Amino acid sequence: MLAGRSVLVTGAAGGLGAEIARSLAAQGARLILADIAEEAGRELARTLDAAFHPVDLGEADSIAALAAAVAESTGGALHGLVNNGAIATGIGGIGFEDIPIDSWDRVQRVNVRGTWLMTRAAAPLLRASGSGRVVNIASDTALWGAPRLLSYVASKGAVIAMTRALARELGPDRVGVTAVAPGILTTRSTEYVPAERHRLYAEGRAVPGPQHPREITGLVAFLLGEAALTLTGQVLPANNGFVFT
Repeated sequence: MLAGRSVLVTGAAGGLGAEIARSLAAQGARLILADIAEEAGRELARTLDAAFHPVDLGEADSIAALAAAVAESTGGALHGLVNNGAIATGIGGIGFEDIPIDSWDRVQRVNVRGTWLMTRAAAPLLRASGSGRVVNIASDTALWGAPRLLSYVASKGAVIAMTRALARELGPDRVGVTAVAPGILTTRSTEYVPAERHRLYAEGRAVPGPQHPREITGLVAFLLGEAALTLTGQVLPANNGFVFT
């Protein structure tokens, strides 16, 4: 389905990002992987015959350098961008009154500003492809208001709002923008989440039990395809029925 389509995945070195990369590679996409974790990212890229470029989504210059490298390697056209890179680990478990200001600012800088800057930098390349697609990885925590996680919830709520606005701005150029909002996934990045929260999700889903990253990847692949333009602006809660919208 994605044969010949070039796709950039941020936050690709591990967890959901790595699973997305593996799925897209299996479907024939020409992958460019990016992450701040260079060693793991380069190793994954080697196994998938993909390109890798380091990026710090908290730094505008780093994002600009990544976009320049992608433009050079793709000939100036990019078919897909997966905005998966984000800060999630180690920022939950405390009430909103106790969140350190510098922690709040760092989460918004990476998760919100980084998503905006990455999309802005990639937009000319997506337009040039004639069928560009952006898939933002949000979170269902922003749909049900998960407590004791406010900096992350706020950042993913902003990503959802940006998805809708970007869909309208990029739509005239036939660039589709969607968001996928998973629940808690069984990855290393969620090991810090209290067992009670994992239990809440496992028991509260319409399809009970844990959710693995590979259950998200097929949806992401579809949204990167040419047929998905009709869904632009939509936010899809891919959480096995924990939240309905």
